[in-house]
Amino acid sequence: MTEPAGYSYGPESLPEPGSGPWTMWRYRRLLPLGDGPIRYALPVGGTPLLGPAGLRARLGLPRLWLKDETWGPSASNKDRATALVIEAGLRAGAKTITTSSTGNAALATAIGAAAAALRAVIFVPIGCGAAKVELMRVFGADVVRVREGYRAAFDLSREAAARFGWLDRNTGVNPLTLEGKKTVAFEIWEQLGAAPEVVLVPVGDGPTLVGLAIGFRELAACGVIPAPPRLIGVQAAGCCPLVHAWSGRGGPPPPVLGTIADGIDVPEPSIGERAVAEVRAGGGAFVAVTDDEMVTAMGELASFAGIGAEAAGAAATAGLRVALAQGLVDPAETAVALVTGRELSASEGIAPPGRLLTVNADAPGLWAELAALGEARAVAR
Repeated sequence: MTEPAGYSYGPESLPEPGSGPWTMWRYRRLLPLGDGPIRYALPVGGTPLLGPAGLRARLGLPRLWLKDETWGPSASNKDRATALVIEAGLRAGAKTITTSSTGNAALATAIGAAAAALRAVIFVPIGCGAAKVELMRVFGADVVRVREGYRAAFDLSREAAARFGWLDRNTGVNPLTLEGKKTVAFEIWEQLGAAPEVVLVPVGDGPTLVGLAIGFRELAACGVIPAPPRLIGVQAAGCCPLVHAWSGRGGPPPPVLGTIADGIDVPEPSIGERAVAEVRAGGGAFVAVTDDEMVTAMGELASFAGIGAEAAGAAATAGLRVALAQGLVDPAETAVALVTGRELSASEGIAPPGRLLTVNADAPGLWAELAALGEARAVAR
């Protein structure tokens, strides 16, 4: 559990409460950035921390808070990691960015690349939602659907980055993704004026949870909180390899049955072992929630908190009931649940400039086809 070297930990490393712009860049003394202006054009971070009275009463949690990450450019928490990766890439002269995703990270990358005048080549599993694929293309990304699924899409994106010198935004493997995500912890601390006792977070690949762990640990190193909060990772019952790993039951994980929560539908998490280790080290837990429970939570977030959330975005809220029933959260505790995303839709009539390929990961001539992606549009721009 080591953090990047080079930071000077202390209260002076954090901004004065209420000072400066309310974005993630207010924490730049704890981000791996040199001097100079921020070139990333979109506002990222500074999302609200809400204490909805109706939802508090309904769940019996009078000190519940919701960190609403749906306010970013792509309406998901993936904007933070994307912003930091692209900012670093712009400083290094990057021209093309790539990532793999089940949906939200890809959309955040497409939007961020459009704002930064970068080409984007996105790899998604064949089952990625058609609406999200269409929206990525509307924002100019070339999308490659991979028949073999998410792990193959991940591997192709990483190899393409290595072969062609593209900026690699893949979650977890690029350490900047964790650095961007840790700013959520900084904001929760600044908004509450203290650390909560427990934080619930949806988990697919694991970087959002790991980023929170890093952020709260760095706040403790700065001397502004006594200790990090417990973290409870929430997975879909139809795809919960980390719940199984944390349980210590051994043997293979349960079969992947699938889930409506595409944002956390990750059978082979990229940094799952580290996510489990962070939860164990902090005395936290993992819980699984059904699709029906997430649908219920979506309705409750809308009706009792005024927040529109997709299924994965509502997973932590659904996990509150499970955690309460299992004695993992005390009703008297200060608890924060992340709402990590909501659905976006494209306006009818927009012709998407981004191209769409559907490939086999081992298809002859694949690499020549990938090398050509975006080149014609890059000249046109």
